[in-house]
Amino acid sequence: MTENNTLETTESTSCCGSCGTSEASDEQATADVREVFQVQGMTCGHCVTAVTGELSKIGGVSAVAVDLASGQVTVDSDKPLQDSDVSAAIDEAGYEFAGRAGV
Repeated sequence: MTENNTLETTESTSCCGSCGTSEASDEQATADVREVFQVQGMTCGHCVTAVTGELSKIGGVSAVAVDLASGQVTVDSDKPLQDSDVSAAIDEAGYEFAGRAGV
């Protein structure tokens, strides 16, 4: 009986929805826009923190993930971002916006 109660509780309180048990996670996955940008000059954890912090200030941004090895920055937002806004944020962080990755 305890296992069933625990399972029900886990399913109804899924925090991120990555397990697919929450209807809200399905809505969020379809509402977000994911864009990947190329940034030059990042070399360390401080770079990650600076770029993440500045990009997070852009309205509608919900997540930022930086890959130092490739120089790619993945940004999730509620609508497509303007390159000028992304470039300004990266410039403010002290790095160079090199465009959209793969474009």
